Amino acid sequence: MGPNDDGVLADPAPDQREGARAGASGGTSWSGWRTHAEHVGPGIFHDHLERAGVGHTPTETDHVEETFGSALLVSLSVALLAAVVAALAVSWYLSRRVQRSIAPVTDAASQIAAGRHDARVPDPGLGGDFATLTRTFNALAERLGAVETTRRRMLADLAHEMPHPLATIDAHLEAVEDGVRDLDRDTFGVLRDSTQRLRRLAEHIGAVSHAEEGGLDIHPRATDPAGLATAAVDAAHDRYAAKGVCLQTRLRAHEPVLADPDRIGQVLTNLLDNALRHTPSGGVVTLACDRADRSIQYTVADTGEGIPAEHLDHVFDRFFRVDTTRDRAHGGSGIGLSIAKALVEAHGGGISVDSAEPDQGATFTVRLPAANT
Repeated sequence: MGPNDDGVLADPAPDQREGARAGASGGTSWSGWRTHAEHVGPGIFHDHLERAGVGHTPTETDHVEETFGSALLVSLSVALLAAVVAALAVSWYLSRRVQRSIAPVTDAASQIAAGRHDARVPDPGLGGDFATLTRTFNALAERLGAVETTRRRMLADLAHEMPHPLATIDAHLEAVEDGVRDLDRDTFGVLRDSTQRLRRLAEHIGAVSHAEEGGLDIHPRATDPAGLATAAVDAAHDRYAAKGVCLQTRLRAHEPVLADPDRIGQVLTNLLDNALRHTPSGGVVTLACDRADRSIQYTVADTGEGIPAEHLDHVFDRFFRVDTTRDRAHGGSGIGLSIAKALVEAHGGGISVDSAEPDQGATFTVRLPAANT
């Protein structure tokens, strides 16, 4: 401070005080923030005092400004400390919650790696991203479980179906070796039939496994439904004529169906072959095509032996046979209807069977989405 005209030391000018304070407290971000608060706050407070008409001596004014600045720094410091503590507490809480949410995923992944595909992860309730993660993980676990189930069923099916043709081949080869049977045309025919059956079995198991896993290459497009039925009937005509079974059609749907022609042709062929095996000579099989609400509906009705009520729920199970001995004799593998069901469902459709009474035949119904719905 310098002396004034009266020889009394005068307070430095405000600009000088501000410069001195800034020089003393500068150097760091915290010091810069504090210096800014010390200068802006008291200045605003001083302006309000002048507007209110509150008079003070320069010493009192300086003291009031310093007091206000100190109080402001204390309050800001406390607020900053509280904010830091709150931020740390929230960060700790969120990290703990995320850790607790990730732990079930890790545990479920370990269970799946160990072969327990029924493990699922609950939604932790942490928002959309975590909900999507849990749904994706659970879908993956479900898919892996389905693949494993298909693999086990395929091995069980092979173990169930292969012994019969293999036993036939082994028995005839042993008879030829022992001289009990000659290696003639009939023997070759039996051996060839058994090997062909093994080949068909492998092909059918592969087809139904791929279909159930969604691995079939299906390309649905708008197709004439009557054309699909006509093609299937033409392909089966000779087999029906050889057995003496009448095959007739009733085609009344003309709207296009959304289907892969090759796959649906395979479905209709399997249904016609199944009807032929269970319809005696002189019987009738009818393939109909109609419009039903928003779907195209195919029905294959026969006048054969029918299906007992207790077996209707298992008709589409793999290798299920109502009469095992007779079906094997007729060449059925017990898997054609399973393939048909898998193919129809892959198109977004459905298949069902109805058989009212014994010896009154059975009716299979296939529903596929219409292309214009």
